Amino acid sequence: MLKLLDHLEEALIAVLMAAATLLIFASVVHRYASGVPFLYPYAHRIDLSWAQELCIFMFVWMCKFGAAYGVRTGIHVGVDVLINRLDERKRGFFVVFGLLAGALFTGIVGTLGLHFVIAMSGTGQVSADMELPMWLVYLCIPAGSYLMCFRFLQVAWAFWRTGQLPQHDHAHVEGVSVAEGDEVSHELVWAEVEDDLHPRPVLHDHAGEDRK
Repeated sequence: MLKLLDHLEEALIAVLMAAATLLIFASVVHRYASGVPFLYPYAHRIDLSWAQELCIFMFVWMCKFGAAYGVRTGIHVGVDVLINRLDERKRGFFVVFGLLAGALFTGIVGTLGLHFVIAMSGTGQVSADMELPMWLVYLCIPAGSYLMCFRFLQVAWAFWRTGQLPQHDHAHVEGVSVAEGDEVSHELVWAEVEDDLHPRPVLHDHAGEDRK
């Protein structure tokens, strides 16, 4: 069941991102074609005035569900310098406290958003260009917030059982594997960087003269 939820979450984000990108591309091409004299008779027949509004709606939905995906995969940025200096017991307490606080906050936002959507559904308000029901547009607030709340609880439960948090390797590319012996060292020696921004030690050349 959780695997199915994970796949639906990832599919929704991917579809929204791809659709919004293609729609923006089509809108830009249409706008350019409308300014070309011999293309204008064909371009002006196509109405894409609704494209910008739909792209905004899709990006909002994508961001709400992308935030929940970020909690599950550990993508969100966290400042844990002080937490990591504590002993394991105190560190675990603060980690669980932070996750439960995130679950509480997103649960409150989801509940308030649900009440807002229910209230808006009775007003008959629609969007400006596409005339979509606005309650349907704002439905991403409770849906995305409740999913994010569930992800916080899921991560908190996994940390309580295993002591591990989800980690995301920003250097990893899905579908690309590193061959044996081709591992790249992530340790950077500043003295070997060819620029004038980092200090380097005094080196000696073959003539016995010092150089910096």
